[in-house]
Amino acid sequence: MAENGNKKPLINETPGNKPKLPKFNVYWVYIIIILGFFLLQYFYSGKSAQVTTWQEVKNQMIANQEIDKLVVIRNLGKVEVYLKEDKLEKYKDRLGDGFGAVPKVGPHFYFTIGSIETFEKQLADAQANIDEAQKIYPQYEDQPNYWGDILSWVLPFVLLLAIWIFIFRRISGGTSGGAGGGNIFSVGKSKAQVFDKETRPRVDFKDVAGLEEAKVEVMEIVDFLKNPQKYTDLGGKIPKGALLVGPPGTGKTLLAKAVAGEANVPFFSISGSEFVEMFVGVGASRVRDLFRQAKEKAPCIVFIDEIDAIGRARGKNPSFSGNDERENTLNQLLTEMDGFASNQGVIILAATNRADILDRALLRAGRFDRQIHVDLPDLKERLEIFKVHLRPLKLEANLDISFLAKQTPGFSGADIANVCNEAALIAARKNKKFVEKQDFLDAIDRIIGGLEKKNKIISKEERKTIAYHEAGHATVSWLLEHANPLLKVSIIPRGRSLGAAWYLPEERQITTTEQLFDEMCSALGGRAAEEINFNKISTGALSDLERVTKQAYAMIAYFGMGKKLKNISYYDSTQSEFTFSKPYSEKTAEQIDQEVREIIDKAYEKAKEILTQNREGHVQLAELLLEREVIYSEDLEKIFGPRKTLSREQELVKELEEEAQKNNTETTVSENNPEA
Repeated sequence: MAENGNKKPLINETPGNKPKLPKFNVYWVYIIIILGFFLLQYFYSGKSAQVTTWQEVKNQMIANQEIDKLVVIRNLGKVEVYLKEDKLEKYKDRLGDGFGAVPKVGPHFYFTIGSIETFEKQLADAQANIDEAQKIYPQYEDQPNYWGDILSWVLPFVLLLAIWIFIFRRISGGTSGGAGGGNIFSVGKSKAQVFDKETRPRVDFKDVAGLEEAKVEVMEIVDFLKNPQKYTDLGGKIPKGALLVGPPGTGKTLLAKAVAGEANVPFFSISGSEFVEMFVGVGASRVRDLFRQAKEKAPCIVFIDEIDAIGRARGKNPSFSGNDERENTLNQLLTEMDGFASNQGVIILAATNRADILDRALLRAGRFDRQIHVDLPDLKERLEIFKVHLRPLKLEANLDISFLAKQTPGFSGADIANVCNEAALIAARKNKKFVEKQDFLDAIDRIIGGLEKKNKIISKEERKTIAYHEAGHATVSWLLEHANPLLKVSIIPRGRSLGAAWYLPEERQITTTEQLFDEMCSALGGRAAEEINFNKISTGALSDLERVTKQAYAMIAYFGMGKKLKNISYYDSTQSEFTFSKPYSEKTAEQIDQEVREIIDKAYEKAKEILTQNREGHVQLAELLLEREVIYSEDLEKIFGPRKTLSREQELVKELEEEAQKNNTETTVSENNPEA
């Protein structure tokens, strides 16, 4: 027969190759063994002996001489009955027939007994009238219970092993997590995520708005990895570590992701808390494994987020054990970063917002060679951050982004991202097709003050008191030269507050006595306004008094701004948080209290003086606030005139407006002169 020329290849068969076989799985072996066990039981075991009673055995089987033998199983307390072969036909219905019947060799029936002595007496009584040659004498045996014996020995060990595996799987992260997850012998392995050319995050420096100085420092490290000869020709060495320090939400982790996206080298990312486990030595083992992997892929970058989890200063944390796991992990990290062994080509990036509690050995030159401070963004940086987070939003036409940057002083990058997201949610809640300016203002109020309490019951008298209180803050802060200029005042209840005032803090690195004093005066303006206009005071000034008291104590005890206690600071940056003693005497404490009282009284009198001199404008402002519920700095400028001095923020706003106006002028000239 001729073969078919159009023969189709087998499944999973490629030309010139053997057919692909399915992958072997060990679970199939277990399934086959279990199936084989059941098949053996089904085909070869047959039906077991049938249960009967002593009455049936005595009245029928013994009386009719049908029993071949009786076997007493002493350890099980039962008697097995073996019938004569010619008598099996009588019990065919109970014993079965053909395949699956009780074996002919027996035992065919069994019954239980109480005690052997009682059974022997009953058997003798039943055979009293039978000839001696035909009497049945029982046989005695002990049947071993193999399965019971095996289970009694094996089952406890199986349970212990199962519990042990379960605990170690939970500790090692189960089937997810870091490298070797689910293996009980990989507890000491590093859980760092490795990003290479294929798995590199799609984040680069273009996605990091602001942080220009920090990006310069980090880009130098990336450039060193890309072009090392440029630096080594001049004798420079690659930096071993860089520490990103700054408040939460300023973009430290995002900057590290941008480094991973820009660098053409492997990038290891791990959190500081992943080194710490309940077992002794696990943290140090993971540090060793991390650096072993990093050295194999050098040059590379290792990023440790929240390094204060393991880098806390030794001896400052309360440890009552002689072997602290955190200290062991830190010691191993110090050794790996700059120890006896060479660590060439591995750069350590770390991030923390608690650099003051880190161990000094971790911050010395040779380990973290440089500290990159990631501060809160200023006005220009906030403008750039808004541009990044506004890209995916559908915005109304001609939205002034610089206005949004002015309305968010002191906001971090994470706060700005939250503002943009909250504004989009508010616009969607109102069934709008675009996100408008008012949505952003509502989002800012929602984040700063909390959710608006529309159903909160406030009497007219309370509402008037709140309006004059907030107007007092606004009036004093606007008329004082060194106080923070006011941005907005609201008497809409939000969260736990009945009213709030938003200020525009100046971009300054140091603060003078006059600036601190004027800020205290503006904080006490609310209480002073209540006393002047209503001749009584309320509990609404609690947060103001708390802030003023703390600020006054800081001026006297920390900054050395007192009249009697000049140039003396009782602040100790190295002091442990578990110290209970004061660094000064009781007499000095009385002097501090006296000077704090004097400076607060002076600020309060100053606030009352300003409100008394400008009472007409203050009343006008309070009535306007009662009418609108929200007023802005433009309203204060109409009543009191422009402020005496421009803050740094206002100067930056002016610079931005001049720059935008300049760009518009250049655009207009280019349109009028196409050849230019």
